[in-house]
Amino acid sequence: MTDNVVHLFKDPPPATDPAPAQATPIAPTPAAVPPQTPDARPQPVWRRSGRAVVRAVRDERTRTAARVAVRHGSYVVGGTRIVARRAWDGRTAARYERMIRAAEAAGNLEAAAEWEERGRQYRAARHQRRMELLTSPERVVKNAAYAAGGTVGGLLLLGVALAAATKQPGDVVTPLMAVVEFIEWLVVIVTVVWGPAVAVAPWLALSGLWALGRHQQAAPQWALPAQQRGSDAGAPITPSIVVTALRDLGIAPLRKAIKEMGDAGAAMLSPITIAGCGVEVDVTLPSGVSTQEVQGRRRKLAENLARHEHEVFITIPQAARTVRLWIADSGALDEPIGPSPLVLDADLRADYKKGKAPWGQDLRGDAAALSLYQRHMLVTGLSNQGKTAAVRALALWLALDPTVEFRIADLKGAGDWAMFDGIATVLIQGPTDDHVIQATEMVESGVSEMERRLTAPPGTAFPPLIVLVDEAQVAFMCPAVDEDKRPYGGSKATSRYFMAARKIHNQGRAVNVLLWQGTQDPTDQNLPKLVREGAHTRASLALGTESQSRMALGDKAVDGGAAPHLLRQGLDKGTLVVASDGIAIPAGQASITVRTHYIDTEQAAEIAARARALRDGVTTLTVLDTDEPTDPLADIAHVIGTAPRVLTQDVLQRLATTNPGAYGTWTHADLKRVLEATGAEPYKSDGRMVISRDRITRALTNRDEGGSASATQ
Repeated sequence: MTDNVVHLFKDPPPATDPAPAQATPIAPTPAAVPPQTPDARPQPVWRRSGRAVVRAVRDERTRTAARVAVRHGSYVVGGTRIVARRAWDGRTAARYERMIRAAEAAGNLEAAAEWEERGRQYRAARHQRRMELLTSPERVVKNAAYAAGGTVGGLLLLGVALAAATKQPGDVVTPLMAVVEFIEWLVVIVTVVWGPAVAVAPWLALSGLWALGRHQQAAPQWALPAQQRGSDAGAPITPSIVVTALRDLGIAPLRKAIKEMGDAGAAMLSPITIAGCGVEVDVTLPSGVSTQEVQGRRRKLAENLARHEHEVFITIPQAARTVRLWIADSGALDEPIGPSPLVLDADLRADYKKGKAPWGQDLRGDAAALSLYQRHMLVTGLSNQGKTAAVRALALWLALDPTVEFRIADLKGAGDWAMFDGIATVLIQGPTDDHVIQATEMVESGVSEMERRLTAPPGTAFPPLIVLVDEAQVAFMCPAVDEDKRPYGGSKATSRYFMAARKIHNQGRAVNVLLWQGTQDPTDQNLPKLVREGAHTRASLALGTESQSRMALGDKAVDGGAAPHLLRQGLDKGTLVVASDGIAIPAGQASITVRTHYIDTEQAAEIAARARALRDGVTTLTVLDTDEPTDPLADIAHVIGTAPRVLTQDVLQRLATTNPGAYGTWTHADLKRVLEATGAEPYKSDGRMVISRDRITRALTNRDEGGSASATQ
């Protein structure tokens, strides 16, 4: 076999062949000769098949075919359901029971009584029919016998008459035989037709069910054709649409009043005005209809207006028997709002007393700003709804006022507040019991500062101090106890955190010591009643139940239309319902809905850097030391940090924050007494007493070189 192999390779020319000019060999390109690597192996069949299946599933034609299949299948299923329900309603009193429940729910007892009477009459007539069925077999047999005898007798009489006329006696049975032959032909016809009829009947029934389901559009919205999917969604709001939506709410007195109005209900409506990304209209309800009845049917009203539930808000203005409807443009609330002014304006400054923090936009699209002056704050909501970002945006704005001191405890510990290092005098980050103990002592240091300020001479001005606890529910639920068996968490008077928060709520506002808390999923256990009611500004993101909304905002706000439990979890991130006198709320309303600007971590770090530049080298403590000091001079140097000089008042505050047990009661005289012995006593600069970092450093150096022992208290 090997002798028959033909070699097609061209032999190279001999080396001695004198070639005047040899052509340069051309190297094969990568495209011509693909590289042979160990991994270039054929793919397994199962992998190629799997990829082919994935491509087929993702293909738009496959999706279109799936929608068509689901749509027409749903038509059949929906038509069957409609026929079954109609049959059930026709055979039972379910229709009357349903109408009775609807009338009772609407509070229309007259209609309920009328439907009850109709149901009783239906049941009586049905009972009568069923009793008659018991005697119907006897009547059917008797009537059949009479009919058969009469028919045969009639045919025989007809045959006698025919025989008399034709003189043929056999014609007596001719009519009877004709009927027999007719019956025979009917049997033949039925025999021929029966088979095809049985085969076609199910398909005819299926076609009928399909047609009924198609007429009623009994298919999911996503499977319907584009021209049938929400054809009226987003339609402009007109007076007739509003009146029709109110008429079809299922409130019998309202429906009756609209029918009796000569203007078809137009007199109930105020002019429809454009309000931000929607429209607003006041509805004066007729006598006998309460505002609460309309509020309780928000979802149905939204559907009647061809809107989603979150696109319709119902509030109660000052006018009696009036509801105010705000109806968003379809899809407008799903569009993001613009960036925060803190991000856009690098020169923006804050003013704690006179300014307002730019927080977001209300539903009208107007800027929503919040005053933080002497207001305790509580922000709550479900997890992962933007609570920390909402609180942090306010703190970042206030940080641009260098007179404001922050003491922050982040009991989540995910780094959301890390950019406040160098701004806050205390920054605790972590979720453990040890972190809760530190946070509690931080709040208690705020109480000590508050009490010191309260005992100061009248008229003394105090810089604002913000004590901020994020994820405060962790503190309330902490099981740790101290040496005296007092729990750190809990909602009783024995709880250290609870009592510290209550004390600041009771008296802190008067001396600019404020408590901000952020918490999630509020309950009576992780957010006690006395604490939540001590906040002046209460805001809530999406919540699960109405009872949680009442905990977050209070009964007055919820009764006035506030409904954070109706916000969409996951879709309405950063949307808050706010109850506060620090924000502009329309007259007659108890709350306002705000869509907050989102400031991400990178942007927050940039804003914090601007705020840090406005301050004099703040030293941020991450652990509070509650033991007795062994070296006051070193502690003073520590709290001064890198600033060239610090006000004596600020040094006292920082010492009290560092170790409230040792320095919480210190006065200017105590500070002066310690420093005079070292030659680093306070002095005046621009009319105010300050302490120099260089003097403190020199005093420490001289003391260490002299080998003196640390000063003790």
